[in-house]
Amino acid sequence: MYALIDCNCFYVSCERVFRPDLRQQPVVVLSNNDGCVISRSDEAKAIGVKMGEPFFKMKELVRNGKVTAFSSNYTLYGDLSDRVMKTLASIVPDIEVYSIDEAFLHLNESHTDLETLGHTIRNTVKQHTGIPVGVGIAPTKTLAKLANRLSKKTGGVHIIYPDNIQEKLNACALQDVWGIGRRNAKRLQANYVDTIEQFVNQREEWVRQHFSVIGLRTYKELKGIPCIDMEDELTEKKSICTSRSFGELQNTFASIQEAIATHAASCAEKLRKQKCAAAGMYVSLSKSRFTDQEGDKYFGTYIKLPQATNNTATLIQYASKGLELLFKKDVYYKKCGVTVIDIVPEEKIQLNLFEPQKNARLHALEDTIDKLNQKLGKNVLRQAIQGNDNNTWKLRCENMSPNYTTRIGEILVVHVGNK
Repeated sequence: MYALIDCNCFYVSCERVFRPDLRQQPVVVLSNNDGCVISRSDEAKAIGVKMGEPFFKMKELVRNGKVTAFSSNYTLYGDLSDRVMKTLASIVPDIEVYSIDEAFLHLNESHTDLETLGHTIRNTVKQHTGIPVGVGIAPTKTLAKLANRLSKKTGGVHIIYPDNIQEKLNACALQDVWGIGRRNAKRLQANYVDTIEQFVNQREEWVRQHFSVIGLRTYKELKGIPCIDMEDELTEKKSICTSRSFGELQNTFASIQEAIATHAASCAEKLRKQKCAAAGMYVSLSKSRFTDQEGDKYFGTYIKLPQATNNTATLIQYASKGLELLFKKDVYYKKCGVTVIDIVPEEKIQLNLFEPQKNARLHALEDTIDKLNQKLGKNVLRQAIQGNDNNTWKLRCENMSPNYTTRIGEILVVHVGNK
């Protein structure tokens, strides 16, 4: 049996952990640059706030105190996600972290009382982290996804047993099935298949003829035949991209270079965390689609590095060269990014006779900087070319909550008794 654990309204739930006064209140979390709604509480849904709704359309609700809005605080969300996953692993060690707010658990023969286990998972995660979760348990990962969706209507835990699969199939819409979605649902409906039950009642040859291997795998999983194995380890990334829209349009080389340097430094840190290095990079710039500037709106350049590296200074140096090739005066830019590609493990770097090799002291320095930034806050220690915190290119985040769990100066202070 498999269990899918899904955090309820995860970003909103993270904010409410440290703001208990907002429980039962309409709350939303906004995308980068405070653009649109990417997470909303049930109370926000009830008053008509839609997913993806532009923030400017609901500013009046925020001003009137009817909705509380937060800027995205991914540092906080990532740390709380890590705590949730560690709590789950302490209950069921065989875990696959599927996303920032979802994880699969592989249950073995010792887990006999599944109902009790489901409520134990919910209560333990809530007690340890403050995050509410839903638990779906079923014979396959696809059915566990389906069970998790049904758990929202059954007190947070829902179990699909092997002998009651058939009666659960039509409890959800065809497009809600993991591996089908809206696009494939339309294809099925064009062939007069409108429900999950109708889909699983098709012949296997028909499914193989009309859909890919993924479709056939979904078909078998819905029948209770496990086809999707647990992934014990995260696969190494083949490319790493860091890009952001500017808080306001930029037209000076210096300000955009600070942004490019910051993105390159972020890529370098991620490479070191993965114990890999990159042999190439792609630097990109974008103009706003909503201006009358002529020419292409998006353009970039590929740079081949002399040797694969994860050194911050080296990646910043070549990213800046890429920017020099792209930047044009009197043009207003909306976004920039750095993507490192041609990634290889550190131990497989092809050395270059004419390039200096990273020595032990430089490696120790980078390791120390990474640890200090992890402990004290992102970019507390940085290259001078990255500028300071008062940059006009920084994202708009006027409603950002403190980093309660990762920055020592922002930890909650609780006063007990008289001050």
